[in-house]
Amino acid sequence: MPSTKDRTGRSRAIPRPFILWCEVLTAYAAPALTAGAAGVVTGQMDLAVAACTSIAGTSALVAFLVGAWLRHGGQPRRWTIALPGAAVTVVLVVTATGTAALRGGFAAGWLPAHALVPATAWLERLRIDLPVSTALATTIVTLRWRSTTAAPRR
Repeated sequence: MPSTKDRTGRSRAIPRPFILWCEVLTAYAAPALTAGAAGVVTGQMDLAVAACTSIAGTSALVAFLVGAWLRHGGQPRRWTIALPGAAVTVVLVVTATGTAALRGGFAAGWLPAHALVPATAWLERLRIDLPVSTALATTIVTLRWRSTTAAPRR
């Protein structure tokens, strides 16, 4: 990674630019490979399948939604730049994870009762897979985006 010197003479790394499709691709590939490998190694085929579907799919979707929202057409929202990076990350993670937990619980309970979808183990996995994937993807994308934004001038 190239480096630059700041006013104090110390070298610091220049972060790579925030490119949304690269973030989405990474958000899909990382959990698919790690959870998929864990499922294969431990003999949990349901985990290996979920790694490429509900886990990685949720991560990619959340990375896209959060990344697009943060970019806001190239003009970030004022509060996402003004607040400390950790505070922005916590706000977005809590909001996105809470939403994902509600949706996962709703899908696991509502679909078998009202649709032609039987109550199966993969449906129950949504209660865990969606919030965990959402929390990880939101954290990583928010921190990556924040590392590429200029610090506010005071």
